[in-house]
Amino acid sequence: MSQILNKKIEKMTVDKQKIWGLRHTAEHVLHAAMQNLYPNLKKAMGPATDEGFYFDYDPSAGSGQTYKISETDFPKIEAEMKRLVKLNLPMTQEFIPIGKARNLFKNNPYKFEWLDDIEKRHEKVSIYKMGNVDLDLCSGPHAKSTGEIKAFKLLSVAGAYWHGNEKNKMLSRIYGTAFATSKELDQYLWALEEARKRDHRKLGKQLDLFTFSDLVGSGLPLYLPKGALIRKLLNDYVEEIQSKHGYQQVHTPQINKAELFKISGHYDKYQENLFRVISNYSNEEFYLKPMNCPQHTQIYASSPRSYRDLPLRFTDFAMLYRDEKPGELNGLARVRSFSQDDCHVFCTEEQVDHEIDMALDMTKKIIETFGFKYKYRLSTHDPLHPEKYIGDPKIWAKTEKWAKEIMVRNKIEHFEGVGEAAFYAPKMDLIVTDVLGREWQLSTIQIDYFMPERFNLIYTDKNGLEKRPVMIHRAIIGSAERFMMVLLEHYGGNFPTWLNPVQVKVLPITDKHLKYGQEILKKLLDTGIRAEIDDRSERLQAKIRDAQLQKVSYMLILGDKEVTSKTVSERARSGKADGPFPVETFIGYMQKEIKERINW
Repeated sequence: MSQILNKKIEKMTVDKQKIWGLRHTAEHVLHAAMQNLYPNLKKAMGPATDEGFYFDYDPSAGSGQTYKISETDFPKIEAEMKRLVKLNLPMTQEFIPIGKARNLFKNNPYKFEWLDDIEKRHEKVSIYKMGNVDLDLCSGPHAKSTGEIKAFKLLSVAGAYWHGNEKNKMLSRIYGTAFATSKELDQYLWALEEARKRDHRKLGKQLDLFTFSDLVGSGLPLYLPKGALIRKLLNDYVEEIQSKHGYQQVHTPQINKAELFKISGHYDKYQENLFRVISNYSNEEFYLKPMNCPQHTQIYASSPRSYRDLPLRFTDFAMLYRDEKPGELNGLARVRSFSQDDCHVFCTEEQVDHEIDMALDMTKKIIETFGFKYKYRLSTHDPLHPEKYIGDPKIWAKTEKWAKEIMVRNKIEHFEGVGEAAFYAPKMDLIVTDVLGREWQLSTIQIDYFMPERFNLIYTDKNGLEKRPVMIHRAIIGSAERFMMVLLEHYGGNFPTWLNPVQVKVLPITDKHLKYGQEILKKLLDTGIRAEIDDRSERLQAKIRDAQLQKVSYMLILGDKEVTSKTVSERARSGKADGPFPVETFIGYMQKEIKERINW
C-alpha cells in the first residue's frame, strides 16, 4: 500500500510543480502587460500560489501622478495578456553578477531590497526573460513559454503592505488564476462564486450566529444565542465521545505568570503571538494563554504519580488567546479569542500507540459525522532552521519516525509537511476537504517528550524507579470558531437537523389556525425539539420564504385540513412536502434524525 501511496504523492507533486510553473508564468505575463499599459509603475513582487498568482506593484508614477487601477480595467489588462500569450514567448533563465543586476533595476527600490537579501545570503542572482518583452528577478519555476497558458482570469485588486508589514508602504495587488484547461478554470470560477455565496461572515449575520464590535476589539467574536448553541452542541458531541474513553474534563485560568511560558518555551518561541498583561499591584508579568498544555503539566504535577495512574487524559474547553496581525483577521477563520477541544494524555512509552490509535478512531467517527473527506499531514520540523524548535534532534527523529509508523500501520493516507511542526513536537494534522474542494486543517495529534522534561514531570514505575511520562497533545475539531466557519461554508448554512439552532418552524396559515399552532409548538418543545412559531399576520408564502432564509430544517404548515384532522403537513427546506400525518409521527422521525445525527 505504501508503494501505491508514494506513487500517488509523486504524481501529485509533479502535477503541482507543473501548475505552479504555469501560474508563475501567467504572473510574469501580467506584470509585462501592466508595464506595457502603465510604463512608470514600479514592480515589487509576484509569486504563484495554491489558488493562482498575484502581483504587487507601486502605482506611483512619479511627479505626484498615481495610476488608479480597478477591476473595471481588467478587460484591457487581460487583452494585453492574451496578446503576449499568443506570441508564445520563451521563458529563459540567466544568472548574472550582482552589479549588473543593480544596474538593470537601478530605478526600482523594491528590487534593490531583494538584491540586498540575495547578497546577504551569498546566492546567485537569477533573472528570467520572457522573450525580449520583459525580465525580472525570479528563481522559477516557469512554463517553457507563454503559449502554454491556456486559461487565465484576473480576479480582484486590493491593497497590500510591502512584505506584509503594516509599517511598510501600502502597495496595490492584483489577484489572478490560471489553469491548464478552460474547463478547470470554469470549474474554479464556479467554486469561487459559490464560496462567495457561502461566505461564513455573510451567513453568520443572516442567521444571527455571531457579531463583532469595534468597542470589544478586532478578532474577538461575540456569539448570539443561536451561535452559542451551535458551539455548545459541537463541544458536547466531542465530550460525549471522549468521556466514554476515560477522558476527564479540567478547567484552567486564562491568565498565567510569565514563568510558566518561560519554562514551556512559548516565551522564547511564540512570544509574538502572546498577549502580555501587567498586574497593577505587584507589577508581575502575566500572559493570556495561547494553549492549555503548560497548565495541564501543572495539574499532572499536583500529585505524585505511579504507573498505575497512567494514562491520565485531561480535556479542556477553556478560552485561548493569540495576538494575530490585524491584516490577517478574517471572521471566524482567524480570530484572537477561541476555544479548542483540547486534550493532553500523560502516559508511558508503551501506552503511546494505544492512546493515539484511540484518538484516531474518535477523530474518524466525529469527522465523518459531518460528511467530510480527509487526509493527514505529517508535520515535521525544518532541519534548516533548528532555532525554531526546542529539544534534542535525536528525539525529533524518533518521534517523527514513530508518527509515520503509526499512520502507515493505521493505513492512513498522508503526506509530509516540512516546517509545519509545533516548536516542541511533530504533528499528525488532519485536513478535511469541503464540498467546494477546499482544504482545512482541523485535528491534530502530537507526541511530546520535551514538555515533561522541561517541567520535570515524573512517575514511579513498577520497580519503584522514577520515569518521565510521554505527553500526547490532541484536538479533534480543533478551534470551535474555525470549525463553525468551515461547517457554515461546507453546508452553506444548512446545518444538519441535530446541529440546527431552529429545527422546526410552525406556520399557521391564518390567525384562526394560531391556537392549534401553539398546541403543536408545545408538543414539539416538550419532546426537546427546538421549534418556533411564526404568528405574524403574513401570507403563507412570506412565512415560508423567511423560514427558508433562516435555513430552518422543517416547516409545519397548519390550515383548515390539519386543524380538523389534528395533523400536520411537513415541508422540508429543500421544498419537499409530506403529510398530513399526526404530529407524533413527525416527532418520531425527528427524534431518530437528531439522535443518529443524520447528515443531509
